[in-house]
Amino acid sequence: MTSKKQLKARVRARMAKTGESYTTARLHVAGRAEEAADGGWRFSGGRHPSSAAIASVLADQGAAVSEPLVFLAGGGIGAGYILWEFRHDDSRHVVLGFRNQWQYHDRWMAKTLGRLGVPYEEHRTAGVRAAATRLNAELDAGRPCIVLPDRYHLGYWHLPAALDGYGGHPVVAYRRDEDGVYLDDRGRAPIHVPRERFDAARARVSSYRNVLHVLRPDGPPDEATLAAAALDGLRDCAAHLSATSDSFSLPAWRKWARLLVDTRNAKAWPKVFADRRGLAGALLSIWEGAQPVGMDGGNLRDLFADALDETAALLDRPGLAEPAARFREIQGLWHELAEEALPARVPEFARIRELTAAVKESVMADGTAGGPAAAPAAEELWAARAAANDSLAEAGDPGPLFAALSARVSAIYEAERAAIDRLSALTA
Repeated sequence: MTSKKQLKARVRARMAKTGESYTTARLHVAGRAEEAADGGWRFSGGRHPSSAAIASVLADQGAAVSEPLVFLAGGGIGAGYILWEFRHDDSRHVVLGFRNQWQYHDRWMAKTLGRLGVPYEEHRTAGVRAAATRLNAELDAGRPCIVLPDRYHLGYWHLPAALDGYGGHPVVAYRRDEDGVYLDDRGRAPIHVPRERFDAARARVSSYRNVLHVLRPDGPPDEATLAAAALDGLRDCAAHLSATSDSFSLPAWRKWARLLVDTRNAKAWPKVFADRRGLAGALLSIWEGAQPVGMDGGNLRDLFADALDETAALLDRPGLAEPAARFREIQGLWHELAEEALPARVPEFARIRELTAAVKESVMADGTAGGPAAAPAAEELWAARAAANDSLAEAGDPGPLFAALSARVSAIYEAERAAIDRLSALTA
């Protein structure tokens, strides 16, 4: 028991320090882990919720495709920036989109599965009872389902009530019992959610209420299908990120860089944070969004680089190794931005990072079995976030910080634009 506690502590410490995902941090600390399972279900792990969910279900159905290739089939990386301001709790939250069509779950699923040649069914049921009946039938038939529940209602992330209805990410429901549903959320242990809570989580967000995807593969995609999916995904990525949208394409980073230092725009940071209220929460959301230690998988540039390396061999295009290397460098730029936003040298921020890592490690390593340990950490985390917001409200001028962040975001924009231009030339 002592050894397990020591391992968990070392993994959490590394996650807090580096911002790495649980899987990566554990690999560095303890080496490759043994396969984990729950009956016939094998936990495959994964980095990004959407691509990991598809890869896990395909592996379970005997049609395995690597997560990087699934991610690429869906168009690879994306870009998006939104600063939300919420009056009900006086909070500010930065939403960063890192996946192609990150704002459209159903469109991305249809595109990805279509390119991979995987037959599937999508169900949307208005009523909770009908949705539960449909899910029961699929699980009882041995077919795992990809669902999109609200995180707050699921409960295992131990989020505050202020985040009720903020949405969530895809997870795999793979079996049920009389009391609830068992989920795989990229971890190594079962997550059991009581049925009433689970049904409420699926029904909470109106735009994707009770959505359910059932994959019915005929077998693993052949090499020709994978090659076509990868090439289509590369071209989709290049075209999407070459668009002019400053909300859902690369210009979003340029807009964000400007808003960090603008003094006139109503959504400019010097105006939004003139009273410095909610600033710590916004800075934390940058760190959580860009780093894999957060709930969504981080900036995904390393996952995309892995996909490019696989595709270089699959398509016999060694030139793709160049943008793969470049996107690994860009992943480092995102890491540096996150470190600038929430530096560990600030004691309050260091503690917030430690607690964030503790909650994530508990979910990934122990599933709901780790709930008793995760709950106190989560409670302390949200108290620490509130205290940091109050502390920054009394701090000095954040202008120098905003300028430093702006410079880093501008550098990322230029680097990604050049890399996408090169990718466009290689896939023309």
